[in-house]
Amino acid sequence: MFYPEDVFGIIKLYYYGGIAYMFTGICRLDLMLHGSGSLKDKRRILKSIIEKLKNRYNVSVAEVGSNDKWQTASIGVSTVSNSRLQTDRVLDAVIRFVETDVRVEITYCHRETI
Repeated sequence: MFYPEDVFGIIKLYYYGGIAYMFTGICRLDLMLHGSGSLKDKRRILKSIIEKLKNRYNVSVAEVGSNDKWQTASIGVSTVSNSRLQTDRVLDAVIRFVETDVRVEITYCHRETI
């Protein structure tokens, strides 16, 4: 049986006398889309990026803002691990991947590890 407890932003799961740590990494990326002339183009570009992130890094990704603007987008990314270092590495890799995509430019990035 699990008993969650939040101590100093770290979630501990007590189970059968042991402790399992759980770290959650979240990241919001605001993007400027180059070569997008319509909402249809925007959806095509974002769908491609989102699917690649999900498949390559096993993260949860969703469009979280600027839904009605065809030149900008905001995506949210989250990952969970038992290691803070692994969580940070995954978010670093996600940001690097999006930075290397010539179709988009990151205009704002906010990340946290809880």
